[in-house]
Amino acid sequence: MFQICLKFLHSVAFWFGAWCMALVLAPAQAQAQDQAGLDGALIARVQQIATSGARAGMPDQAKVEVEIGKLDSRLRLAPCLQVQPYLPAGLPMWGQTRIGLRCVDGRARWNVSLPVKIKVFASAVVALDPLPAGAQLAQAQLAVAEIDIAAESGAVFTDAAALSGRILTRPLAAGEAVRASALKLRQVFAAGDTVTVMVTGPGYSVAGEGQAMAMGLEGQIVKVRFENGRIITGRAVGERRVEVLL
Repeated sequence: MFQICLKFLHSVAFWFGAWCMALVLAPAQAQAQDQAGLDGALIARVQQIATSGARAGMPDQAKVEVEIGKLDSRLRLAPCLQVQPYLPAGLPMWGQTRIGLRCVDGRARWNVSLPVKIKVFASAVVALDPLPAGAQLAQAQLAVAEIDIAAESGAVFTDAAALSGRILTRPLAAGEAVRASALKLRQVFAAGDTVTVMVTGPGYSVAGEGQAMAMGLEGQIVKVRFENGRIITGRAVGERRVEVLL
């Protein structure tokens, strides 16, 4: 009988101690969740960074929508007084991507990724009806519509007339955007041709002429030699035109 009572007292002491410990730890755990969680101010900063990244190089009328996902539920982040969102290097702010979150003021520094989905609605050339691979495009088969141009990879077009005569390398569904990746490469200049080179940087654009060192296929990388012997690398973007982005 004495042993049974002793076990009962030990059990009561154990559960009472666990209950007290829970009362002590609960505020700390709640604080960690509040500080490391996505509060309203942090969500607003993530929205702003993602929107700014998606708008880079886009026309002013483009509409950007950002859907913020959730952090991995398995993460156990230490309390943090200041969480800083940032753009991870090399990640495009289009489609399914991520925004970085790092703790810059806390007893333990951490760095995690927050999934986001970015939609960019803008005008683009689309197929009016389903088109098979190998089809030669005609202006009557195309239209301009506002779509989510970030839904897939590949540059889109805004001028249907400019696509007349181009050949599809894959089928297109009705309403699907005509992207550069779906078109057969077109030669826009030959090796030795004189080409116009546009060098574009933040706030400036400079044009010059050089000699193509190889055949230029639209959208592909090519080298150009200037009269002074300098060689630059750019992208063939049109008839005897090469673009260099700095």
